[in-house]
Amino acid sequence: MELVVFKESLAASQPPNGLSEVLIALWYDANGNWDKAHDYAQDVYNADGSWVHAYLHRKEGDLGNASYWYSKAGKKMPQYSLDEEWEVMAADLLKRG
Repeated sequence: MELVVFKESLAASQPPNGLSEVLIALWYDANGNWDKAHDYAQDVYNADGSWVHAYLHRKEGDLGNASYWYSKAGKKMPQYSLDEEWEVMAADLLKRG
């Protein structure tokens, strides 16, 4: 799926079928449902899940917890906006399927 199509899907009431759990988490986050996004992200036990989990805690303002999850993902906390990070993550995760 292309990023533009993923972003268009945000107008729907449910995420599209066939998305990975981390992309579902990003979908719910973009739709204002942080709790549901967090539920999905914390159930993915790999670097991608840790990355989305880190982003969500950064968004929440819990930078200590975010730092922990960024380290689990093998990443550093970005210095750019949350919106830009969401775009970077979504594009990368979509590209990798």
